[in-house]
Amino acid sequence: MSSTVRPTPVIKVLPEPTGLPEPLPEPAVEDLRLEAVLGALSDPLRLGVVRKLLLESERFDHPCGWFGLDRPKSSLTHHFKALRVAGITRQRQYGLERRSHVRVDDLNARFPGLLDLVAAWTPDSQ
Repeated sequence: MSSTVRPTPVIKVLPEPTGLPEPLPEPAVEDLRLEAVLGALSDPLRLGVVRKLLLESERFDHPCGWFGLDRPKSSLTHHFKALRVAGITRQRQYGLERRSHVRVDDLNARFPGLLDLVAAWTPDSQ
C-alpha cells in the first residue's frame, strides 16, 4: 500500500485596503452557525468558489467574472448570496459590481480548521 503525501495548501490572506465600501449585510462572528456554513459549502460550485478565493486570490476581493464560471448571472447571484448569508464570504458593492472575499479570520475564530479542510479538498475534475 503506497501513500502520497500532498503538501498542505497555503491559504492566501491579503490585507484589507483602505477606503472600501461598506459590506453587504452578513451575520456577526458570534452568530455564525456551523449548520449554515456546512449547508452553503455542501454545493460543489460554492465549495469551489471558496477554495479558489482561499488559494488563488490575486487581490483583496474578486468579482463573479474572475471565477470563470459558465452559469447564468441569476444562478451565480444565488450562489454568492448563499455564501454571504451563511457568513463565509463578505461582499461589497462597487457600482454595479459585487466583489467577494472569504471571512478567514472570522471563520477561523469560530470554526478552527474548517478552512484548512476546504483548502485541502480536491475537486473531482482535477
